[in-house]
Amino acid sequence: MRRSGSPADILIEPPRVAAIIRFDGAKAFITNEIADQTRVSIFIVDDHPVVRDGLKSLLEREPDLLVCGEAAGAATALEQITRALPDIVLLDISLSQGSGLELLKDVTIHHPKMPVVVLSMHDEMVYAERAIRAGARGYVMKGESSAQVVLAIRRVLAGKVFLGDRVMSAIANRLGQGEVTGGPIERLSDRELQVFEMIGKGRSTSEIAHRLHVSAKTVQVYVARAKEKFGVSTLRELMREAICRCES
Repeated sequence: MRRSGSPADILIEPPRVAAIIRFDGAKAFITNEIADQTRVSIFIVDDHPVVRDGLKSLLEREPDLLVCGEAAGAATALEQITRALPDIVLLDISLSQGSGLELLKDVTIHHPKMPVVVLSMHDEMVYAERAIRAGARGYVMKGESSAQVVLAIRRVLAGKVFLGDRVMSAIANRLGQGEVTGGPIERLSDRELQVFEMIGKGRSTSEIAHRLHVSAKTVQVYVARAKEKFGVSTLRELMREAICRCES
């Protein structure tokens, strides 16, 4: 607590929030004056404008939260994040332009003290595990309540790791069923998983190569490894697996 301006004003500063309490005779009232510089700044990365707008509206209902920037894809996000230097990043891991997982790794490398909360449409342990290994401090399903997103941000800013209710449920179910090794998708490397998901979205080898900034031959190597891990012999069979995964 510190005094500011007139002796009748007391500025109370809980973490990241400032409110003015003014005294009027024997009465006290809060003016609800919150300066932008005292609010938690959040950068959103999601390829759907409607989702970004919804998240911004949701977060800025909270008096101490402020969206300081947003990006639609991985290509420009890192540069924008570096310019904005937010307190925390909210990242969709399934971006149509670039890889959310690779962006997560880049943010962790370039800004190791900047926490990232991942938003995902996948509740399988494989995605949560990869995100946490890549440096995420939180993992929330897109279908979860808005309260869960806000809670994740607050928990992560408090220095904790946060997993949403649906992810925790998936982990509990897997452990309860005694699953240890997991299925073929869990044996894919991060890059093989990227290629697999793009195949499921109907991307051609040349499109995948362009998006990942690798050669077509390198993509074919990833495809061959994925086929081996899924126990299939043709690209069509692998595509069927990938489409089923994308639609599930």
